[in-house]
Amino acid sequence: MKCTSAEASKLLRKLIEEKATLEAKEERSRVFIAAVGEDIESVRPDYNYQETQDALEAVDKKIRLLKHTINCFNTTHMVPGFDMTIDQILVYIPQLSERKARLLNMKDRLPKQRVELDRYGSRTSSNLIEYTYANYDISIVEAEYERVADILAKAQTALDVINNTETMDIPEYCEK
Repeated sequence: MKCTSAEASKLLRKLIEEKATLEAKEERSRVFIAAVGEDIESVRPDYNYQETQDALEAVDKKIRLLKHTINCFNTTHMVPGFDMTIDQILVYIPQLSERKARLLNMKDRLPKQRVELDRYGSRTSSNLIEYTYANYDISIVEAEYERVADILAKAQTALDVINNTETMDIPEYCEK
């Protein structure tokens, strides 16, 4: 079956939810409490160890195969305009996001700012007035922020396009 990365991710989430449901049912039914004198068989939950383990292993196998297929796709498909594979861009995007956040903090500083609080968060009682100075050109940081924000937006858009248009062959076993 052919599907996009977005569809494969949805299928993977569905399989993970299926496994969580099986584990939750097992957790609730593998042991039970009965009062002294109570008919144990009347309160025994329906549970078959082997069937449950087989079902869990079947879902795990589907998850392994699907993740492997997605990983192979991500390591072999290039992102247009970035000279990177999908797996590389998946590392690059968080790096850009981190850099953008750091630059945002730097570009929003004043070149000279009065220090109002001491290191414990209370007002200084001293008559000494202190200032914090930016040790860089804020206009350069503003330009770099815009450049990084543009690259990040382009990378995210390029990845979105691939995730919704490029297809991969999903093992039939994963569908069932």
